[in-house]
Amino acid sequence: MGSKKDLAVNFLTRWLGKRSMKVKIFLGILLAFCAIVILRYTITEPEFFYFASGSIHIAGLVILVYKLFVYKTCSGLSLKFQELNAAFLAIRLGLSIHMEGDYRTVFDCLYLLLTLTIIWLMRFRLKSSYIKEFDNMWLSFLVVPSAILAVLIHPRSPQYYWIARVIFAFTLYLETVAILPQIRYMQNAKMIETFTGYYVFALGISRFLALAYWIIHIYETGGRYLFFFGYGYYWMVVLQVIEFVQSFILADFCYYYIKSFMEGQLLKKMPV
Repeated sequence: MGSKKDLAVNFLTRWLGKRSMKVKIFLGILLAFCAIVILRYTITEPEFFYFASGSIHIAGLVILVYKLFVYKTCSGLSLKFQELNAAFLAIRLGLSIHMEGDYRTVFDCLYLLLTLTIIWLMRFRLKSSYIKEFDNMWLSFLVVPSAILAVLIHPRSPQYYWIARVIFAFTLYLETVAILPQIRYMQNAKMIETFTGYYVFALGISRFLALAYWIIHIYETGGRYLFFFGYGYYWMVVLQVIEFVQSFILADFCYYYIKSFMEGQLLKKMPV
């Protein structure tokens, strides 16, 4: 016989499995809301969210580098996803050094170095294990709309040149959809490699913490943050939409990952 904890988990997963998709979405939103409320009243330092989000992201990248060096295979990984990451990180790092040069620059530098390491391993040392046929998303479908949107909607701060503001917006838009080649790869492969699952789940938690920061910040300022002077009303609203879109893209994966973990299993494939 299983423990009381196992019985409770099995009962919960069976009960949840019988619920409709609308009920699951509602429960997911309710759970996320409860988590944000808990964070609001337990975390007193706003910068904690950025440090926690960045640290989890770096942990996910370290897991990938570990897998590539130790297991000597890049199966389950999308090279296009990593190259998109490297592209917007390199651009954003250059802008960050010029415009801010704070601790965010350090995080971006670490992201870029780890991502370039992954790309180098995939392209040269482990290229025989890379399955190009599964990595078939057209990057133009992501890059072109991001560029057009950046020209139309970007920060309005007069402190920086127009082109710098557009490029900065472009990196944020591209970051939002960069994960899609990896999701497409897993769908084509019809399986999720264990370490890739760890990494994508880490990205999901990282994005949730970033989203929680925005929601809490807007609440604490009574919505005034949306009208932050000097950056433009539409730009501030778009930033919130970006966080929601990133979280939504990863929410489905994280749901099945947590469900599999609660059942004592590893997520092997996404349900149809």
